[in-house]
Parts: sequence; structure tokens; C-alpha cells
Amino acid sequence: METVTVMMDLPKDILLAADISEVNATNDIKKYLAIFLFKDRILSFGKAAELSGMDKLNFLEFIGSKGITLNYDSDDYHEDLKLIERLGL
Repeated sequence: METVTVMMDLPKDILLAADISEVNATNDIKKYLAIFLFKDRILSFGKAAELSGMDKLNFLEFIGSKGITLNYDSDDYHEDLKLIERLGL
């Protein structure tokens, strides 16, 4: 997988307010970004889990602990069916 490095400066008080330690800032921010992008339907569940650095089960538990549910509707179901048929599964 090809990656891109993104650097940003954050005020310490923002990290303190968000209860994010400097040591874990990169990983924690990736998790919260993954939640935001998943919740707003910008990333699929799988891609959001990948961004978070977690496997799908742990990401599911993580979003559940934050009160976020899967937003899987009939359109998603039909897309998955088409993909399964296309892949011959």
C-alpha cells in the first residue's frame, strides 16, 4: 500500500482538551478521523478500519464504544451483491 505522510501542528491545549497524549497523538487522531469519515459516509467501514490501524472487529467495537452504529442500508446491500456476483463468489 502506498502511503502519504501528512504533518500538522496542533496546539497542546487541543490535545489536552481531547484527552489525547502526545505519545499516542498520531494513532488517536487517525482513529478519530476514521470515525468521522465513516460516520459521514465518506469512507466505507473497511477503509475506515484500515485508516484507524485496527482490524474490522476491533474497529467495530471501537465505534460501538463511541455510540456509532453501522450505516448499512439497502443500497449498500445491493452494491455488495453486485460485487459478489462480479467476483464470482
